[in-house]
Amino acid sequence: MGSFSIWHWMVVLLVVMLLFGGGKVSSLMGDFAKGIKSFKKNMAEPDDESMEASADKPAGKLPGAQASATTRESTTTR
Repeated sequence: MGSFSIWHWMVVLLVVMLLFGGGKVSSLMGDFAKGIKSFKKNMAEPDDESMEASADKPAGKLPGAQASATTRESTTTR
């Protein structure tokens, strides 16, 4: 009961083919393969210098952080 038999998978495949058609499934799998190839290619390339330079910079403050700190100070002094 825990695993599906080959007949279950055949029925699922038949339903998918009826819903999407053969051409749509084929193009979807082709796009998926291109994505995996691109991912592997990018993982094999050495690290980019520009990415390392931006990683060393501190994040900085949010624009509203200064206003929030001022508001908190004024409410606690009253």
